[in-house]
Amino acid sequence: MEMFVFTGLVWKEGEGFSALCPELDVASQGNTQQEARKNLLEAASLHLEGSFEDGLPYLRPVPAADDPRNSLPANDLEVFKFKVDVAVKAYA
Repeated sequence: MEMFVFTGLVWKEGEGFSALCPELDVASQGNTQQEARKNLLEAASLHLEGSFEDGLPYLRPVPAADDPRNSLPANDLEVFKFKVDVAVKAYA
């Protein structure tokens, strides 16, 4: 089983929280910080699954100008690493 490690970012935006995986350019949101994190993990998993099934590239880094690490103060941004397990199956 292949294990991928990605970066997750969560920050307060308006009344809720936004989340982004900059390596995949996958984003999500939630009413709480924990909900935004959970939704990002689900979105990243679905993105990877679909990319692998369709034979498409899965890495698509967010442009530096759109990366919150370059525009938000560090204390306003939660940065964490997360892992995704990917099982590969062969069919004939």
